[in-house]
Amino acid sequence: MARTLLIIDDSKTIRQQIQEILQNGLLFQTILQAEDGLKGLKILVEQDVDVILCDVEMPGIDGMKFLAMLQSKEDLRDKPVIMLTSHNDIASKVKSLESGASDYITKPFENTELVARLRVHLELKALQDELKESNRLLRELAQTDPLTHLYNRRHLMNALEPELNRTRRMRSHCTLILADIDHFKRVNDRYGHQMGDEILVGVAGLFAKQSRQYDIAARYGGEEFCLVLPETTLEEGREVAERIRVQTEELRFAGEAEELRMTMSFGVACYTARLDETLDGLISRADKALYQAKSNGRNCVLCAR
Repeated sequence: MARTLLIIDDSKTIRQQIQEILQNGLLFQTILQAEDGLKGLKILVEQDVDVILCDVEMPGIDGMKFLAMLQSKEDLRDKPVIMLTSHNDIASKVKSLESGASDYITKPFENTELVARLRVHLELKALQDELKESNRLLRELAQTDPLTHLYNRRHLMNALEPELNRTRRMRSHCTLILADIDHFKRVNDRYGHQMGDEILVGVAGLFAKQSRQYDIAARYGGEEFCLVLPETTLEEGREVAERIRVQTEELRFAGEAEELRMTMSFGVACYTARLDETLDGLISRADKALYQAKSNGRNCVLCAR
């Protein structure tokens, strides 16, 4: 894996010295340079950097201000920063560490010490990145339905309450769509559960395709799906449900099920700031509309007024 070092120092001589020490490319394949904290921050925004070497004393944005700017940005605050300082007093070093620095080196430094410290922080960053990825995968497993890769019901319920609170504060709308695949048990009985899973995945793809970045598409349970549409009126939500209904009819499957035609029924309910309604109340209204859609012959969209 290619690794990148960023050197921030107003001294061109120091920057060149570090570049020459590391020129064999064993630790870093790319070395970037900046003469002050502001230019260093600009590089960090534009490029991925593994370790930062930063001088404490620089004109304009010095090392301490740079650390403060770094800590204010969530995506950058975990970058390892090794401070270069000509001060050998404990107070200055402690201040650097308390401000977010990972380590410090006193100038003039020994080449071997610089390389050793950089190697240690590269190894620590690799472990940190591995832990972050493991945590991300765990969060994904906890929030995602393993078959359809939509959100699961638990994540849906955890996310809905804050979304309704936000809708109330913003005096806006939030529309909830509940949907159920029609006669799904018959399909499982005739074609088998493997084909049933294939249908669930196909339908889930339609919900994902109709979702904006801030919408919540979830598998509600069994053959039921849910779509939460913030900043969306009841009529707009009905149109989304209708698009998915039509696309469900157009799904085609291979092999024995090539003649199979699937349909879905939909219940749509809208929450507004004017309604003194609980989360359970909103879900209940959408569920009743879905039940009515099924009672009306299925393959239709009904709205809760």
